[in-house]
Amino acid sequence: MKLSYSIFLLSSLIFTGCACKKSNTKSTNTGSTVPIEPVKTEVAFWLTKGDQSQLLSKQNIALNFSDATNANPTIEVDPNTSFQSIDGFGYTLTGGSASLINALPAADKDKLLNELFGTADNAIAVSYLRVSIGASDLSASAFTYNDLPDGETDENLAKFSLSKEEADLLPILKKIVAINPSIKILGSPWTAPAWMKTNKSLIGGSLKPEYYAAYSKYLIKYIQAMKALGITIDAITPQNEPLHPGNNPSMYMEALDQAKFVKVLGPAFQAAGITTKIIVYDHNADKPEYPIAILNDAEAKKYVDGSAFHLYAGNISALTQVHNAHPDKNIYFTEQWVGGPSNFSEDLKWHVSTLIIGATRNWSRNVLEWNLAADPNYNPHTDKGGCTTCLGAITIAPAVSRNVAYYVIAHASKFVKPGSIRIASNIVGNLQNVAFKTPDGKTVLIVCNNNNSDTSFNIKYNGKIVTSSLEKDAAATYVW
Repeated sequence: MKLSYSIFLLSSLIFTGCACKKSNTKSTNTGSTVPIEPVKTEVAFWLTKGDQSQLLSKQNIALNFSDATNANPTIEVDPNTSFQSIDGFGYTLTGGSASLINALPAADKDKLLNELFGTADNAIAVSYLRVSIGASDLSASAFTYNDLPDGETDENLAKFSLSKEEADLLPILKKIVAINPSIKILGSPWTAPAWMKTNKSLIGGSLKPEYYAAYSKYLIKYIQAMKALGITIDAITPQNEPLHPGNNPSMYMEALDQAKFVKVLGPAFQAAGITTKIIVYDHNADKPEYPIAILNDAEAKKYVDGSAFHLYAGNISALTQVHNAHPDKNIYFTEQWVGGPSNFSEDLKWHVSTLIIGATRNWSRNVLEWNLAADPNYNPHTDKGGCTTCLGAITIAPAVSRNVAYYVIAHASKFVKPGSIRIASNIVGNLQNVAFKTPDGKTVLIVCNNNNSDTSFNIKYNGKIVTSSLEKDAAATYVW
């Protein structure tokens, strides 16, 4: 789904941290300010409104559970019914994102990275990142880690090198890992090296079966090289968007071919002592038969951790279809863009409802928005196939502004820590919602009001209720 909105924050917000602090002062008629006394509340409440008047702002409102009754729609949270564990929420650190962030002055760069990946009050605690193995279409140019002159091959990968990442991606990743050593990182290739492919190009073509072993070695060398730099790759997908050969770079890979490749890659990982997960598919929810076909192959299945999805086509409920076919395998949501210029209110409502809530209610262990950063002209990107309107979660101009995907992810990442468990909650009155129990015993409820009017509702927990209200198109996170 491709929605649009305009970049909205003024440069006066630059590096103020996430908009998650409500002013603790109020003006008097003398022009002075006095502290606002925080109310006593059992439920903490962070709010983002479609009109941007509140942006992940903590509300100073008393929300206390009681035995009261009323006629409001009631979201009942049931901690005794649990579902999947959560790995995290985040973005793709594209090559372009890394170059823009790395070009910031050192102090600004460190402040931004701590805001994104740290756990302080003004941070949003991003806990999961996707990176491209080689270039993505949001790199300045297309490349792999084993590019060779026409006619040459290198099946032993003697010329494998991460040198093209040394300027920007690797320094930024090292800083991120230093801030959050437990962050989970997913690596996704947009293409194999051209010499391994049917068309000898970085765009389109397919991986030749005679190079399955060499490409397995390529991915192993990538994981090992990153590990040597202190960067652990938690999982890889064999191919980003395998049914989209028109991207730059890209590679076409049908389901049966991916199953055949996994049956080479899995044993190669085991022989090399690689414990990085293999997650298949990594494409749209309109083709659930693709990952199901791979998982139906018993030999391939034993090497596969789960399936990954995007939602440029299909319905988020397809994730449950794949889960039901193979409930012993995990589900992941790994990419969704925000197209720019865009509509903040509509994007907020759709992305929170469909991804943060919809994907996790359909068994996903994570939710990733697409590119972390872009400039005001949606650069950098590759020529002839790269995305020309992908709005970042942040815009670097070089001043930094925070866009809708920043807040979409923050409403979950800041509160739903890795290891949280999704618990049951009912959808009532078009109040889309999802609930979690965190490792420290907190309950988190994320709600989006998809009604056409402001709505009052109850949250029921352990037989008691608390009453809240949301404007239409608003998103909220409640913690108790």
